[in-house]
Amino acid sequence: MVRYSVEPDVPEKTSKSRGSHLRVHFKHCREIAHQTNGMNVEKALKFCDDVLAFKTTVNFVKFTGGIGHTAQAKQHKAPGNCGRWPVKAMQVYKDLLTNAVANAETKGLDPAYLVITHAQVNRAPPGRRRTYRAHGRVGKYASQPAHIEIILTEKKEAVEKMEEEPRVKITKKMAARRRFVKVGG
Repeated sequence: MVRYSVEPDVPEKTSKSRGSHLRVHFKHCREIAHQTNGMNVEKALKFCDDVLAFKTTVNFVKFTGGIGHTAQAKQHKAPGNCGRWPVKAMQVYKDLLTNAVANAETKGLDPAYLVITHAQVNRAPPGRRRTYRAHGRVGKYASQPAHIEIILTEKKEAVEKMEEEPRVKITKKMAARRRFVKVGG
């Protein structure tokens, strides 16, 4: 059994999925996980399909060096309109997500109520190769793989708040007037 970085409070209502040493860019996976964390699973899977079909972008918030600007990133209010379509990383993430949904179904959970409560990406040890440079030198040529873990939790429909009477706001001046008792006529 593998250890997850977070253990859920109610393990019966959660399902997990994880991949180690995945040969996809860590930075791409981090941005995908950051954007899908907290989403409903059906919405997240649709988001994955839209990115793979180049209909929407993945916002790049943290690792923005050299990331181009695109009008599609305005849909998600990405800072600076930085967005990309990381196809390979998105396909791997989508596979992990569908695996987590399948694990939930074997536990008897309803996929319609599943929410991504934990999506974490860590750097894996780099795959080291070498490239040949001028004057007989050798340079490093490393890949940046990733470890991804996803935890889904079943959430039932939210209970609606009971309607309350609107409270009258009391200003500082009104409160001060109430504190002092009027003496005399």
